[in-house]
Amino acid sequence: KPTHVIHLAAMVGGLFKNIRYNLDFWRRNIHINDNVLHTAYETGVQKVVSCLSTCIFPDKTTYPIDESMIHNGPPHSSNFGYSYAKRMIDIQNRGYFEQHGCRFTAVIPTNVFGPHDNFNIEDGHVLPGLIHKVYLAKQTGSALTVWGTGKPRRQFIYSLDLARLFLWVLREYDEVEPIILSVGEEDEVSIREAAEAIVEAMDFRGELVFDTTKADGQFKKTASNAKLRRYLPGFQFTPFRQAVMETCAWFSANYTNARK
Repeated sequence: KPTHVIHLAAMVGGLFKNIRYNLDFWRRNIHINDNVLHTAYETGVQKVVSCLSTCIFPDKTTYPIDESMIHNGPPHSSNFGYSYAKRMIDIQNRGYFEQHGCRFTAVIPTNVFGPHDNFNIEDGHVLPGLIHKVYLAKQTGSALTVWGTGKPRRQFIYSLDLARLFLWVLREYDEVEPIILSVGEEDEVSIREAAEAIVEAMDFRGELVFDTTKADGQFKKTASNAKLRRYLPGFQFTPFRQAVMETCAWFSANYTNARK
């Protein structure tokens, strides 16, 4: 008889997995979301906090993106299945509130990373995939190859910071409308800069190569955290390089058992 639910269940993956399996991403996530939300309604759950993603926003848009722009146009073609499925959570939340008075809401984190991530090189997200690549390149003495140009820009949020914000949303945030959980626009970094931070954290001395034959995906999806800052003006995010160092240290210490 749970009273509160944090809904994190999803079929997820990096750029190249999304490109290959858009239909699977759509079908599985629609089923998961409908099962979780309707079961929560049937069993009288007081509040559900679901997790969306900044990649659900329109591909052609103005920046920074904010919570009002989710449904303003098609998402990027590389991950349309996942994006449309996740957008439907917002629609369902509104429906359950209007029809049944349910306090179901959603958060929209930017790129999450941290200890216990999925460090799979093929299917994981960019930062944990790069950490694994640097680890292996260091072991073998080979160059580090980064897929794409390194120019796309992302806002990364440390999983431990995100966890603190999730608990705040669960306890204090009463809106049905979603809220972006992100570092500020000024903290956006390029994939090159992210790779360089990992190289520094893991003391990698080899060559850094960018494979420009591989797709870059969306160039940027800069998100505004103005709504979050109105609620929590004093929230302190872990500095990016410190969070990268802690994540790299965790992965190196737990390589045998880490998801990869």
